[in-house]
Amino acid sequence: MNRRTLLKTVPALAAGAVSPLPGAPGERKARLRPAICAYSFRDALAKKTMTYEDLVRRAFEWDMDGIDMTVYWFPNTSDEFLLPLKRVAYKFGVEIYSIAIRTEMTQPTPELQAKEVAEVKKWVEVAEKLGAGHIRVFGGRVPKGATEEQAAGWAAEVLKRAAEYSAGKGIILGIENHGGVTEKAAAILRILKQVDSPWVGVNLDTGNFRTDPYAQIAMCLPYAVNFQVKSEITGEDGKRQDSDWDRILNMAAQSGYKGYLALEYEAKEDPATAVPRLLKQLRQLCQKHSA
Repeated sequence: MNRRTLLKTVPALAAGAVSPLPGAPGERKARLRPAICAYSFRDALAKKTMTYEDLVRRAFEWDMDGIDMTVYWFPNTSDEFLLPLKRVAYKFGVEIYSIAIRTEMTQPTPELQAKEVAEVKKWVEVAEKLGAGHIRVFGGRVPKGATEEQAAGWAAEVLKRAAEYSAGKGIILGIENHGGVTEKAAAILRILKQVDSPWVGVNLDTGNFRTDPYAQIAMCLPYAVNFQVKSEITGEDGKRQDSDWDRILNMAAQSGYKGYLALEYEAKEDPATAVPRLLKQLRQLCQKHSA
C-alpha cells in the first residue's frame, strides 16, 4: 500500500476508535500546555544525583505547567514516597498530569495477558495517588513466530481490559508509537479501533516514527491524549535532524488538540544546558499556537 492510499484508508479504519472531543460553539480551538518529561534527566535520576522532587522544583523555575513523570527510577511506590512528591508538586503549582510506564502488551497467552493487565492496574493506583489523569503505555514487540496482526490483537485485548479498570479511576491510557506493533500510525489506529474505549488514545511521540514522520503524526493527531516532543526527528533520508516544532505545534493546534506537550530530551548536548533553552522555545510556541 502506498502512502497516498494509506492516508485515504486510515480515517475509515479508525472510525470506530476514540473520537476527538467535541467543541462548543465559539470556544478556543486549541490549548497547548508546555511540560517536561522526567526521562529528559534519566541519567541524573538513575544515578540519584537528581530526585523527583528536584525535578518538580526545576519545572517551577523553568515555568512549566506540568510533568510527565517517567516512573523507571521511583525508589518504591509506597505512600511514604508518593504523597510527599504530590505535596511538593502542589506547593510549586506544577501538575503531575501523567506517568510513563513500561509495558509489553503483545502477550500470546491468557496467563501472560492477565499478568500484563495486573501490572497496568498497579500503576493506575500509583497515578491515582499522584493525581495523574494519564498513563503512557507501550504496545510491545511482535513475538517471534507471530504476525503483526496477531500481536496487535493481543495488545488490543490487554489494553481493553486495562482500560476497563483505569476508566473506573478516571485515568486515560495513551499507547505510544514506540516501534514493534506500534511502529506505524495505521497499526496504532487499528488497535484503537479494536479497543473502542473513550479511555484510550495515542501518546504521540514526535521523534519515534522512522518514515514519513509528519504524515504519520498527522494521522494520529485526532486521537492524541498526550504529546512527548523530541528535539530531533527522522528525515526523508532516514537520518536524524532537528524537529520542526513550529510545524508540529501548528498541526496540533489545527487539529484542536487541548493538552500537554512534554519535552522528552534525548539528544547529545548536556540536558542541563539544552533543556532550559528548549523549554523556553516550547513555551513560546505553545503560546503562539494556542491563540
